[in-house]
Order: sequence, then structure tokens, then C-alpha cells
Amino acid sequence: MEEHTMVLRVKKHMAKQYQLYLMILPAVIYFLIFHYGPMYGIQIAFKDFRPIDGITGSPWVGIKYFERFFKSYQFWRVLRNTLLLSVFQLAAGFPVPIIMALLLNQVKNMKFKKLVQTVTYAPHFISIVVLVGMLNVFLSPSTGLVNHVIRLFGGEAVYFIGKPEYFRTIFVASGIWQNAGWGTIIYLAALAGVGPELYEAAKVDGASKLQIIRHVDVPSIAPTIIILLIMNLGRIMNVGFQKAFLLQNPLNAETSEIIQTYMYKVGLLQMEFEYSTAVSLFNTLINVVLLLTANRIAKKFSENSLW
Repeated sequence: MEEHTMVLRVKKHMAKQYQLYLMILPAVIYFLIFHYGPMYGIQIAFKDFRPIDGITGSPWVGIKYFERFFKSYQFWRVLRNTLLLSVFQLAAGFPVPIIMALLLNQVKNMKFKKLVQTVTYAPHFISIVVLVGMLNVFLSPSTGLVNHVIRLFGGEAVYFIGKPEYFRTIFVASGIWQNAGWGTIIYLAALAGVGPELYEAAKVDGASKLQIIRHVDVPSIAPTIIILLIMNLGRIMNVGFQKAFLLQNPLNAETSEIIQTYMYKVGLLQMEFEYSTAVSLFNTLINVVLLLTANRIAKKFSENSLW
């Protein structure tokens, strides 16, 4: 009886707010087709997939491909590279949009503020292919601007793209330059919701700009920071295939070979679909565990969490 009553209430609510449900319908369809639908193919990781038999007709092999990956000489290498690059990217890149938003929020000259926002937002719209092309041009050992400056001060040209020790720095620094400005939008939107009376009260009390940032701005955007940090931790293993693959070459493969590039090589180039699916599933499970752990810690030590 209670279930029937609940169903009637849901139907009544949907009939009353049908415009809102129609608005979200395209997004729901998109996620069902492109995110939930492909989950059907996860079972390939546990099967000896034969295209002629299809997914359902292929025989089960259990965790054979997971064991193969764990025993592979590439396992620790790609796992270490992925984790180091992800942690470096999170540690260096996550605070930058926060700092930029806090500083921009204190700027009173609107023309200067808009100029800074435009200049910092623009790189976000550059494609990864173009970005990597720019890096190759600027870091070229023969014609690159960076090496011209090095030679100007008496140094020797360095082939940065070919040095394994420079790969992570180049990858992370270029990512910060491209996305930091765009990331400030969320924090500026959160700061826009801070009541003017809080700033006025702080100024009456004689607070400096740094004290206003510390005691008014930071607490106001703390929930946003926590939520975004949890979400970033939940996809920490998804470093980004495209840029890593385009920057990769035989000379820097020691540090540039990550799980995503490894999956591409064994899955598409070598056509080992079962093996690459197992690797992908392993990667996703790590993300899920990190997401749940980060959410639980945030819920325990603060009032903000995803659920």
C-alpha cells in the first residue's frame, strides 16, 4: 500500500514538473548510452573474447588477464608512473585556481580583473594537439625559445622532451597553464555568494586583506574546495591519455608510460581487448576506492561530502 502511494506521488510530481524532467532528459539519455551502456562490455575482462562468438558467446576465463597484468614486468612501472604523475599534478595544480580566485576577488579595478581573467581563461580552449605542438616548438633544442635563452646565458641546449626526468614537470606545468584560469571560475562563483556584510564587518574590525582572505574568503569556499578535492581524488588514476601519448617518445618512455597509454598499445595496437579491459577495470577500481575513502574522511572530519 505504501509503495503504491509512493508511486502515485512520484507520478503526480512528474506530471506537475514535467518541464524540468524534459530538460534533464537529454543528459540522462547521454549518460545511459555513453556511460552506463558500455558497462556491459566489462565482462570481456573475464572472458576469452572471440569476435565471431560475441561477448556473451565467448568462454569465461576468470581472472586470467588480471593475473597476467599483475605478473607483467610493466605492472609496477606503469602503476608507479601513473601514481607519481597524478599526485604531482594534484599537489601542484589543485591549489593554483584557489589562489588565483582569492587574489582576483580582492582586485577592485574591473578592467584589470577582466584582462587577467581573459588571459588566463584563453589557454583552456587550446586543443591538446596544439598545446603539445607549442611545447615541441618552445622546447626544441635547436630553434626553441627556452634553449635560445639558455644559450644566451652560456649554457648548452637541452632536449627537454627527450629527457625522462623532465617529462612530469612539462606535463604538469603545461596542464596548470592551460586549466588554472578556467578552474578559478567555480571558486569565483562561490566567492560571489559571500555576503557584503561580512567584508564590511571585517573592515570595521580593522582586518587587512590577508586577514579577510583567511577568515572570510577561505571558510566561505571551504565546502567547494572539499567537494572538488574529493572528485579529483576519485579520478586520480585518469591522468589524461592524449597529452601523455603525444608527449611520449622512446627516450622519455621510462617516465611517460602510464596505464592509459599502456592500455592503448595492448588494446588497440595489439588487439588484446580482454587484457586491456582488465587493466582498465583495475584502474577504475582504484579510482572508486580512492573516491570512497576520500569521501569518508571528509565526512568524518568536516560537514561536507558528496554523500
